[in-house]
Amino acid sequence: MSIPDDLLRDIAAMVESEQTNQMSLTVVVNGAVITGRLAPERVWRQRVAEVLRDSDQLGPFAEVFSSAGTTAGHPADPPSHLHFHVARILQGPVGIPETGGMYRIALGDVSAWTVGDFSYSDR
Repeated sequence: MSIPDDLLRDIAAMVESEQTNQMSLTVVVNGAVITGRLAPERVWRQRVAEVLRDSDQLGPFAEVFSSAGTTAGHPADPPSHLHFHVARILQGPVGIPETGGMYRIALGDVSAWTVGDFSYSDR
C-alpha cells in the first residue's frame, strides 16, 4: 500500500465530519476507474446493513456493518478509507452496476483521482 495523498485524505476527513454529503469523486484503483459520491463511514455502514437485512441469505451479516466503530477508529484519527455510494466501475462506455453500488476503498490504494462523477453512455 502506498502513502495516501494528503489532499485526498483531507477531502475524506471533511466528508467524515459530515460537513457535506455531496462530494463526487472519481478514483483509479489497480487500473479500475470508480466514480460516485462519498459518504461518511457511519452512513455507509448503515446503508449496507439495511441492504443486507433485506436479504434472506445475507441478513446475518448486517450486524457486522451496524456495529458501531469496529473499524472506524477514533474520531480524531485520519480516515483510512473512502466510502462510496451510488458508485460505478467504469468499463468502456458503461458503468457497473448501472444503478450504482457501495464501495469501500483504502486511501493508500488510490493511484489517481479527480473531483467529479464521470458520466457514461452506452450509445
